[in-house]
Order: sequence, then C-alpha cells, then structure tokens
Amino acid sequence: MKKPKFLAFMLTVLFIISSVLTGCSGTGPAGTEEAESGDSKDSSGKTVLNFWTPQWGEADAEWWEKNIEAYNKSQDKVEVKLEIVPGDAWDQKTVAAQAAGTSPDIATMNYNKIIFSAEQGKILPLDEYTDPAIWDDLYENIADFVTLDGKHYAYPMLAEPSAVLFYRKDLFEEAGLDPEKAPVTWDELIEYGKKLKKGNVFGLAAAGNAAEYGWTHWGFQAMVGQQPISEDWSEATIVNEPMKELITFWNDMYQSGIVPKQPLGGYTDIKPLAEGQVAMQINGSWAIGQLRNDYPDLLDNIGVAVVPTNDGNQDKPTASLGGWTLTIDGNSKHPKEAAEFIQWLLAGDEQIMVDFFKDVTKFSKFTARKSVDEVLAQDAEGANDPWRKLIAEEVVPYAVAEPIYAWEVSMAYATALERVMLEGQDVEKALQTAEKEINDYIKNNNYAGTNPKK
Repeated sequence: MKKPKFLAFMLTVLFIISSVLTGCSGTGPAGTEEAESGDSKDSSGKTVLNFWTPQWGEADAEWWEKNIEAYNKSQDKVEVKLEIVPGDAWDQKTVAAQAAGTSPDIATMNYNKIIFSAEQGKILPLDEYTDPAIWDDLYENIADFVTLDGKHYAYPMLAEPSAVLFYRKDLFEEAGLDPEKAPVTWDELIEYGKKLKKGNVFGLAAAGNAAEYGWTHWGFQAMVGQQPISEDWSEATIVNEPMKELITFWNDMYQSGIVPKQPLGGYTDIKPLAEGQVAMQINGSWAIGQLRNDYPDLLDNIGVAVVPTNDGNQDKPTASLGGWTLTIDGNSKHPKEAAEFIQWLLAGDEQIMVDFFKDVTKFSKFTARKSVDEVLAQDAEGANDPWRKLIAEEVVPYAVAEPIYAWEVSMAYATALERVMLEGQDVEKALQTAEKEINDYIKNNNYAGTNPKK
C-alpha cells in the first residue's frame, strides 16, 4: 500500500523540479518565451533574433527600445528581442555565453575586439547579406577597423575620439590670452600652461598614471608617426627619435609644474576643468556630454580645440578612436535576418542615427557615416554646434584605431614614460628597457608574425 503513495510523491517532486527548471530557462517581458540564437520561431511564426547590448544610460535604452519596436512593426517576418545588460556584468555574461554556445544573434562589440573575433570565427561577415553601398558610406579610416581580408565583420555605430583639448575661456582672459585662440603646438601648450597656472589653479590636466598613458598616448604615438612594435609584431620599434621627442615633451610638461603632480581625477572625468581646478584639460569627446548634462551654466566659458601637435600641423592624428559596432554571432542560425536588421538600424535612414547623436549623446559621440554627417551639417542644431563641427571635421577623420596588439606592449611604453617623469631616468635608457620588455614578450609568446591584419 505504500508503493502507490511513494510513486505519487516522486512524480510530484519531479513535476516541481521540471517546472522550476523550465521557469529558469528565461522568459521575455510578458512571459513570452525568449529564444536563444539556435531557436527559430516564436509563437506567431516570426523568426526571433536575440540582441544584447550593455547598459549605457536611460536615453540610450529608450533609443534602442523605440527603434527596435519600429523595426518589429515594419515587417512581419522577424522579431528582434532586446536585452540590455548591466555594464558591470557585460564581459562576464558575453564570455560565458560564448563558451556555452548561447550567444545572441546580434551583440554590440567595441572596435579593438573585432579583428580577433573575426579571425577566431566568433563573428560573421555581413557582406553577403548587405548592400555594398553601406560600406562606401563609411569613413575610410573607420571602415578599416571592422575589415579583415576584404570582408566586413561589424557595422560601426559610433566613434569616440580619445583626446580633445578643453579649456576655460574666462581663465584665458584673466591670464591675458585670447579666449578664441587655443595653443596649436607642444611648445605653445607649455607656454600657455605657465601663464594660466595661478595659485591653486593648474595650467593643464591630462593622463596621470601608467595605466592611463598606456591607452591615451596611442593618438600621440600616431601623431609622431610611430608605434612601440613593428607592423608584423616581430620586434620592438620604440627606440627612435620621434618616441624620444614624445617622451621628452611629456616630461618637460610635467617638470614645468603646469600639470598637478598628483592627478585631480581620472582621465575620463572633466570635473577638474569644470570646477576651475585647471585651465585646460585633455579629455575624450565624451566630456562634452558631461559638460552639457552636469554644467550647463558653464558652457559659454568652455572652448574646444584639437590637441596641440609637435609641429603645429593638425592635419594628422591627434587621437585614437574607440566606439561600438553591431556584430552577428558566429553560430547564429539567422545571419541574413540579423544583417538586414543591422543595415536597417545603423546603415539605413540617416534620421535614426541623427536622432541618436543629437538627442542621446548631445554630440559627444560621432558618426562613422559620411551621409549622416551631411545631414547633421544641414540640421539646425548640428550646423550650429561648433564643438561637433570641429571634432567631426578636424579630429575624427585623422584619428587612428585603438591598436589590437597586446596590452603589455602599451604598458612597456607607459612605464618607460613614468621612469623618466618620476625617477628622472634618461630617456634613451628608459626606452631601451621598454624595447627589451617588448622583445621578451614577443619571444616568450611566439608573437612574431601573428598580426591578423598583416
């Protein structure tokens, strides 16, 4: 008599466990089933495309939701399902999904991950499914960021220059400087900094430690026509006159006292300039958004200029470009549908992206598309925004990609700079040490000849 009761009990337990596991498999907003990249159809017969993007802010989320809803309503064959992932969980979630084979069909990816992801088959080329004209619409330097062996593995959404010169016009006037004329050479930057340094106000804020030098100096290295490693990654190329000139300039600026010995904040924070602790600050274009959102009453007192160069020629790289793209997962069962959505959103109607740059980023980020820039130039707000115009025309077209070589290479340069600035080491000796560090890395990691772009 006990066996039927026991059997009924076990069946009940199994049913509960089954229900719990089913509930954990994931549901969408209204309890609708959320398909992984391998699933094909939802209950209405539409092909489901899962799309992940990191959380940037409320305005970004609203833009994504509005446009994905519009796409879903524009046709009856595909349903794009959006998941906005908290920024601090993004890397962990995407790496875990890749390992488990559960990545979404579409995901955002930054530029410096594109080439290796393409080489490893983690993402698919879009060319087979897209109009060739959309690639011609990209600025040539940015198109190269997403290209491997003649194929395009992502479509760029935005670009962010790592370095722009921001300055306080009121402090310029107090120092007897023309508030409409920023320094254009390295020598002028130091000269201006000395005139602007007064009391507790420093002349300039910029990167202030090795980790920041490692990435903020990519643009400066391109400015002098060098990088720390050869194109084929077979040897260090850091001991040369242009690199010596760059290290010497940075050390001269530091020793002159125009920059604080202890940084007043992280490189990405414009607060030191906004609160009058410094008169000039080198920061990324994202600072425009910070200024417009947090310091609206200060905007008339802010000047924006191209970062000064070694020789005053500003038709050369002064920044590296970071930014985001949309990619198709290498295991997606629906690459055609995914590519069509990406083309519709990022490469179709220019007004979609115009709204993004105007309303969401406040012109703190920049388009990779020539046609979008043309529309922005005719737009009342875009045409009358001098900061957007200057950066779009004088910084972005000359900017370089963030390098894809190992971070250890960048840190060898950065620690060489620190040895000169903080320890007083001879420039030549500091660079020779960096040269050995890079060559040791190449040897120990069989790194020579592994650049997928060469």
